[in-house]
Amino acid sequence: MADRLAMPAAARRRGSPVAEPRGLKWALTAVALLVLGVLLLLPLAVVFVEALRGGVGAYVASLLDPEARAAIRLTLLVAAIAVPLNAVFGVAAAWAVAKFEFRGKSLLVTLIDLPFSVSPVIAGMVYLLLFGAQGYLGPFLQSRGIQVVFAVPGIVLATLFVTVPFVARELVPLMQELGNEDEEAALTLGARGWQVFALVTLPNVRWGLLYGVLLCNARAMGEFGAASVVSGHIRGQTNTVPLQVEVLYNEYNWVAAFALASLLALLSLVTLVIKAVLERRDVVSKAGHVAR
Repeated sequence: MADRLAMPAAARRRGSPVAEPRGLKWALTAVALLVLGVLLLLPLAVVFVEALRGGVGAYVASLLDPEARAAIRLTLLVAAIAVPLNAVFGVAAAWAVAKFEFRGKSLLVTLIDLPFSVSPVIAGMVYLLLFGAQGYLGPFLQSRGIQVVFAVPGIVLATLFVTVPFVARELVPLMQELGNEDEEAALTLGARGWQVFALVTLPNVRWGLLYGVLLCNARAMGEFGAASVVSGHIRGQTNTVPLQVEVLYNEYNWVAAFALASLLALLSLVTLVIKAVLERRDVVSKAGHVAR
């Protein structure tokens, strides 16, 4: 044992059963980069090439088309409603799961993860069955002038369903890792419940919350399956950007379709950049919390 400890570090590394040859490391890295390039970077580049194939003027004109602008406005509206609601729910659910023990806790965690295992198309069909003209609640709502499916409320509901897990799943492990020490210290100093939440819990999880909201927003703006079922594809009224892209593509209007698709691609790139920044901030914040 003493001889083993006395060996130089380089010799120990060479004799380690988990040490990989340099050639194998570079080969695996090259394969990973090749796969990512073919599956991710190449399609992304094609989107922008096709969007600009007709020139900058045609690209701008496609984005300024009335139907395109209506789709962009609707997409922003749906995200502006769904993301804050899911942020509030995510914080509340994560706080309950991480800070308290109660009957049905495992069921709540399972329900939060449910949209990950259910197809968005199935979710859209469920809302259609509930709120459609021949659905369980549709006639009752329509008799009072309330339309859910084939209108903005249905798209919002479908988007809420598919984006439920993102904020909660980011915050639950973070809150569990941080523990309850800070909150308990604040309570012993006389802080009230809302003061503890606003001044202790929320600042501790702020980067995780922003990260979850970012992912939720990207998913809300890119939602297609559930929104396609409940929207009715009414042009200029219930078509979001992904739905309008499909309509234009099916009409062989390539430039306009890829122009709108490039907006979603830009959203993905911006999301990646902000995600990297938030992850770095989160690491620094965790290190500071551990140091304290």
